[in-house]
Amino acid sequence: MALKWVFNFKKTARIEVPDNGFSLGSGKGPTLLLVHGLTGTPSEMRFLGNYFSRRGYSVVCPRLADHGQPLEILKRAKWESFYETVRETYLKVASQGPVYVAGLSMGALLSLLLAEEFPEKIAGVSCLSPTLFYDGWNVPWWARMLLPLAYFTPFRYYAYFKEEPPYGIKNEAVRRRVDEYYKNATLDNLKSADKYGYPYFPATAFYELRRLRLYLEKRLSRIHAPVQLVQAKDDDMTSVRNSQFLHDRIASRTKEIVLLYNSYHVITADQERETVAQKMEAFFNGLGGPSAGPETGVQGGSRS
Repeated sequence: MALKWVFNFKKTARIEVPDNGFSLGSGKGPTLLLVHGLTGTPSEMRFLGNYFSRRGYSVVCPRLADHGQPLEILKRAKWESFYETVRETYLKVASQGPVYVAGLSMGALLSLLLAEEFPEKIAGVSCLSPTLFYDGWNVPWWARMLLPLAYFTPFRYYAYFKEEPPYGIKNEAVRRRVDEYYKNATLDNLKSADKYGYPYFPATAFYELRRLRLYLEKRLSRIHAPVQLVQAKDDDMTSVRNSQFLHDRIASRTKEIVLLYNSYHVITADQERETVAQKMEAFFNGLGGPSAGPETGVQGGSRS
């Protein structure tokens, strides 16, 4: 992770970009709402979308607000606008039957917020590499020391962190493709961001993630929907502490932690992505599968 300072006082205009969110399936089965991560893209959820659509689910994955726009636009976005994207998408499919939600990284936190707001409607939540704290093995100590600048000073508007290998990917073939784009990307040349996400992470994004975390923490005890937490033991960005933190504070009677041993942070696109999909499917099936509804009378919890 490298730090770059950019003092740009010019007003940046919004641009027209194709919406790469996707909707799959017939609309007859249960619905799975997928939520990508901060500075990420719906493409990182595409494997899960294809997997579940082949198994009778209707799958929808929106692109979060301001993603795909220039970084000068994205860096001023608030977490509330990201959640509003998720909320609006949910309301469009809520009448179609049971709705499951799965989110990657920050998307996991947004998924939990949805379950808190609609406690009688969300059939189950799968949190994939949930991100509350950047405490993974590839986050340098100096970056953690500088994060208070992003939280409490105006410097957050001018600082960018550039991702460096392994980019949350353990699979070498996938990592090479990401590296080919990331190593040549500049702040004003992000033409492949819709496919690989942003190579630069605005410091303001850390600030918004912190705001979201503090907001969610106060509401964890109100979450009663079944929750699955899936995380790589060697997650390079966020440690297993993140999943444990959520597991210990949500009020769900059905909850589990699933650990992976051959992946890094982006588990939806890494070496065990099929294992992730299978664990999700088994969890949802345990809640009733295609006829699932909100948790009612389920006792106990599990951990694997």
